Amino acid sequence: MRRVARVLVPLAVVSLHIVGLPHVATARVAAVDRVVTVHIRDNLFSPSAVDIADGTTVRWINDGRNTHNVTPTTGKTYGSTNLKSGKSYVHTFKDAGSFAYYCTLHGTPTSGQRGQLAVGDVASATPITPVGGGEHTAPTFRASGRTIRVPADAKTIQAGVDLAKRGDLVLVSPGVYKESVKVGTAGIVIRGLDRNRTILDGEFKRDNGVFVVGADGVAVENLTARNYKENGFFWNAVLGYRGSYLTAYRNGDYGIYAYDSQYGQFDHSYASGSPDSGFYIGQCNPCHAVITNVVSEYNELGYSGTNSSGDLFIVNSVWTKNRSGIVPNTLDSEELPPQGQATIAGNDVSRNGDPGAARIATTPEFDAVLGGGVALIGSVGDIVTKNRVVDNTKVGIVLAPNPGLQTNVYPSTHNQVTNNVVQRSGMADLATVLATADDNNCFSGNTFSTTAPANLEQVKPCGGAAGTGDLATGALDIGKFLDTSQNPKGVPYGKTPVPRQQRNLPRAARARARPAGAPISIDLANIQVPSAS
Repeated sequence: MRRVARVLVPLAVVSLHIVGLPHVATARVAAVDRVVTVHIRDNLFSPSAVDIADGTTVRWINDGRNTHNVTPTTGKTYGSTNLKSGKSYVHTFKDAGSFAYYCTLHGTPTSGQRGQLAVGDVASATPITPVGGGEHTAPTFRASGRTIRVPADAKTIQAGVDLAKRGDLVLVSPGVYKESVKVGTAGIVIRGLDRNRTILDGEFKRDNGVFVVGADGVAVENLTARNYKENGFFWNAVLGYRGSYLTAYRNGDYGIYAYDSQYGQFDHSYASGSPDSGFYIGQCNPCHAVITNVVSEYNELGYSGTNSSGDLFIVNSVWTKNRSGIVPNTLDSEELPPQGQATIAGNDVSRNGDPGAARIATTPEFDAVLGGGVALIGSVGDIVTKNRVVDNTKVGIVLAPNPGLQTNVYPSTHNQVTNNVVQRSGMADLATVLATADDNNCFSGNTFSTTAPANLEQVKPCGGAAGTGDLATGALDIGKFLDTSQNPKGVPYGKTPVPRQQRNLPRAARARARPAGAPISIDLANIQVPSAS
């Protein structure tokens, strides 16, 4: 449970821009005739809970990349239309009371993107506690044995999902389904009969392919989602999620995505052409999640995990031809910072820095790690081991601080980089940015040619041995590392390559439904460095 800080603000105009700070969940504005700004981030209102005096005007402004709205949970005394990025909505609350609201595109009245206003001197807004924080129990769901067939029993996938009850299987025949599917029923399984021919198509005008919000234990299998404005497959604020044998390409934000959720697994899946990341797990601690046997290419980032920490494994997968490969990171734009305690092992991370990958034009700061294979940004206690990291245009494996784009600067500390094969990197195979003698990062047992600073394994060895040498000799040129002026322009996500055929889920027509619960266990001792082939 997070400690709540209440802030009394005496100014006439107040802008509350406190995204993701772990100890600031409720803001309080006590004087009348004030203007309060609530910032709308992607999947988050910030602050999510505000105490205000009656007569206060609230201004919601969409600072995210996606479209959002402000919809009251009950009543119709206020509320916005859909707000594109940069647009705002204003309402003055004249009477005392409690006003809960949510974004219908990314939440429900009880889960996902939602907020609360408490109006009046005695009112008190309840902070919105992240689902992905703290310890929860893994859900368990039993298959019901019932199958709803699309289009035989229901004409659309959404109609089939709406008919489904806990434990049911929604089995979808091949075809192109021009729809967005929203799932609010726990413990169901959605499965395509043929991964390559059962296709959800957003036609570049729909938001999400499959969006699971507040429904625990939902598994999605053997489907393709393409051409959506936001995400291919998206789980938000759930306990238990699984995406298996999925293909997501040419989607406008993320390919395969989980946010504010625990107990998850992405396996045997493919994501490409996302102008943010192909695979993403964000805002969870502990995450209790596994990504394994996936391929991610032609994305801005192959994997991005903002503030995703604890019991998180990214293993045995291929991250290639993205602008950057694997990038765990800390940002104040989401809750539960800093990121840490993730394990990255047994991956093939190659040829990142590809000019043919998709790019986020509105956030050029992401491109500071272009050409990075594995980049830990503001990470604490991550393990990077037994990976093959080759032919990346800038750096193979790099540890760097978060640059403090919102509020705080977070250093990378206590990370271990061991037993990797790192070769043919443009600037350095192994590197640290702004390293200090007491950051407790360490490097040992790696196969490499170049490091920055020089002799990095001798300067910062693992295993408690004292280092020899200094951090100044051969230090990474910070200017060249952060300079994005010469980076390739990139490709609009709708013009990235169409993927080849992908392997189907075995026995898709007959396999019993298996709702999502705890992910598989990972035995790190049995993971090997991938072969050069």
